[in-house]
Amino acid sequence: MNVLIRICAIVPAALLVAAASASVFATAEPGLWEIKKGGSGPVTLCVPNPATLAQFEHRNSKCSRTVIRDNGSSATVHYTCSGGDFGQTDVRLVTPRALSIQTQGISAGAPFKYGIQARRIGNCQNH
Repeated sequence: MNVLIRICAIVPAALLVAAASASVFATAEPGLWEIKKGGSGPVTLCVPNPATLAQFEHRNSKCSRTVIRDNGSSATVHYTCSGGDFGQTDVRLVTPRALSIQTQGISAGAPFKYGIQARRIGNCQNH
């Protein structure tokens, strides 16, 4: 009986640790996202993998990403693209359908730094 009580006490604690260590990008939902950058109008994108939002500046480039930190509610990602472009992005999970993103780096030989708000607005349309 004592063994059963100990197991019942350990299992919920293990589940809490697993939930706390979930990835921001595994929690964020794929789909159609609206991206608002500064004072410009929103951009709507089909995002099958939310991790690609970490390289929004280079969204049309082939880049390699390294997750430096991911505690489940925020993550820092460094990425490098061909041609010498790179960036570092901090992503904060607001909800599984909303992200706050701060990014900076080099694009086309020039520095960039800005924040964006991203929110999932639906499913992607099949093409």
